[in-house]
Amino acid sequence: MTLTVPRAADGARRRPGRSAVPHRGRTAAALRLLVLAAALLGALLGGAAPASAHAALTGSSPAQGAVLQKAPAQVSLSFSEGVSMGDDSIRVLDPKGKRIDRGKLLDLCSGSTVKYGTGLPPGLPDGTYTVAWQAVSADSHPVSGAFTFSVGAPSKSAAVVPQQEAGGGLVGALYGIARYVAYAAFALLVGGACFVLACRPSAARHRPVQRLVVWSWATLTAATIVLLLLRSPYTGSGDLADVFDLAGLKAVLGTKSGAALVSRVLLLAAAALFMAVLFGAYARAEEEGDAKRRKDLAFGLGVGGTVVAAGLAATWAMAEHASTGLQTAVAMPVDVVHLLAVAAWLGGLTALLVSLYRGPAVERAAVHRFSRLAFASVLALVATGVYQSWRQVGSLPALTGTSYGQLLLLKVGLVVVLVGVAWVSRRWTERLAEAPQGAADAAGSIPGQQTAPEPEPVAAGADTKAADTKDTEAKTADTRGPDSTAPGTGTQPVDASVAPSPERAAQLARQRAAVADARRKRVRDADPVRYGLRRSVLAEAGVAVVLLAVTTVLTTTEPARTEQAVRDSGQFAEAARPVSVTIPFDTLGPKGKGTARLDVDPARSGQANVLHLRISDPDGAARDVPEVRVSFTSKAKDLGPLPAVLKKTGTGHWTARGVQLPAAGTWQLSLVVRTSDIDQVTETRNVKIS
Repeated sequence: MTLTVPRAADGARRRPGRSAVPHRGRTAAALRLLVLAAALLGALLGGAAPASAHAALTGSSPAQGAVLQKAPAQVSLSFSEGVSMGDDSIRVLDPKGKRIDRGKLLDLCSGSTVKYGTGLPPGLPDGTYTVAWQAVSADSHPVSGAFTFSVGAPSKSAAVVPQQEAGGGLVGALYGIARYVAYAAFALLVGGACFVLACRPSAARHRPVQRLVVWSWATLTAATIVLLLLRSPYTGSGDLADVFDLAGLKAVLGTKSGAALVSRVLLLAAAALFMAVLFGAYARAEEEGDAKRRKDLAFGLGVGGTVVAAGLAATWAMAEHASTGLQTAVAMPVDVVHLLAVAAWLGGLTALLVSLYRGPAVERAAVHRFSRLAFASVLALVATGVYQSWRQVGSLPALTGTSYGQLLLLKVGLVVVLVGVAWVSRRWTERLAEAPQGAADAAGSIPGQQTAPEPEPVAAGADTKAADTKDTEAKTADTRGPDSTAPGTGTQPVDASVAPSPERAAQLARQRAAVADARRKRVRDADPVRYGLRRSVLAEAGVAVVLLAVTTVLTTTEPARTEQAVRDSGQFAEAARPVSVTIPFDTLGPKGKGTARLDVDPARSGQANVLHLRISDPDGAARDVPEVRVSFTSKAKDLGPLPAVLKKTGTGHWTARGVQLPAAGTWQLSLVVRTSDIDQVTETRNVKIS
């Protein structure tokens, strides 16, 4: 099975004096590819929900929303997987927001049960207490949350807990971007080097491929350092200024994720030495045709490069999904193989694409070798992917009913599309192979990739014609001798030593390059086989970019097994969902009719909710009214009315932030609308708060 094949490429080595004009078309095509990939990536990520964390709270004592007759001696939390917590990870606040726990973390873990707690002082007065917690899951992702319980009877108010989600905000966005960049750079670094060693050794001498690999190394190094600096605020305060907190950085270095990132930096230093040999001694041996020396270097580079690449992949496996859950001893090596297969396929595809657009002719043997490498990579991806899917999903309902399962289905669909495009490329390759083989093919390159003969410079005005005439006369005079005259003219002999100025020489070189490039493109585009071939390779690269994006999102999404376990635990089975209520009203006065829409997000007790109120007239247009008020009352808990402080944010739009509802259950929402000095109406609706 052939998975990737190239289009015809220019076989001539670029001369030092040539300008960049011939590559404008190639650059434009590459830019079109990048724009297409960015659009697909934006469409994918723009509609994606924020990623869930990987460890989940499966239970607590007291339970969320519980009303106890006697104050408990401690508060305990149970998690779906191992977490890292400190003395400040669990905080218990009284109704006024004062911390009342003992400030010492209790390790209550036993066997496979992950449980932590904190002690409470005796004699707690009646009221509603808030438990706020934060931890780092075993796969390196921060998790946090809050819930309430009451002693005696619920109080009318509860502590306000800052609602900065762990791993969210600006720090979370920057951390996510750095993660994607690191994955992409790893794939290009490993795949590009593999393409040179295993498929096309001559590419070690070509600047475009060298730049691809070196810049990928530099990008991965920078992204790793950024991740290391962002790690402390990402798992802690969420404040970007804490990037420069040396105490936080020191704490990060003692964690599993910190050790993985430091190991990655050290391995990248070894990768720098690998690149120095690959593009230095190995490239010289290739250029000089020293087969024995090149073979020895290739063996050493192959062994050393495999060790370094596997080590780099292991820095992800040891700190993410594979490091926790079922069969970690098997899952981590499988994850390493999976990452290396992705890099060999997608990174090698990128190196091939760069070679086609910016390098000399790509040999037929190199394409066949990459096809075999890509096929082996796909087999490895299928085998490891099936195992990973079983491990992280576990059941068919979880495959379709969880965010992780849905993303996994999207990834599988993209892989199918990518293989389908590769099959189209294979058909183009077969048709290309049926064409008559020319001199270039006999030399080992793909047929039809010879460079068109370089034409004479094209005249550009009277000055150009004059200069060309002088050049021709100089050549004629040099042939006939110094005493001869130009035929058909009465001119004096031309001095053959006269040469065009450097500016004129540069202009002629640009003209030659432009004409040669235009002729090459006409010949290339006139061949429908190579035209289709080029398009299919570009399509493969575009789908590969999106596939890598989905893979990155998967690594930051809660595994389906974990999400299903939380649902099955019962205590937190009902997930919080935003509540939307539409309320028609009529104050019976002039322009008294309208519609109010209220949205409460996330509609969870014990957390600060955001309320949006929008007023519109009967035609649906936004309208302002003199006064609106919103409050919540729980008759079952004898709480309220709790008012929401509304702030006008636009025409017919009011927002209230930090709306605290201390208990779960059904709450009565009361809306008061006044449309004039005397026309007013009150409407009520029931809303479900989890």
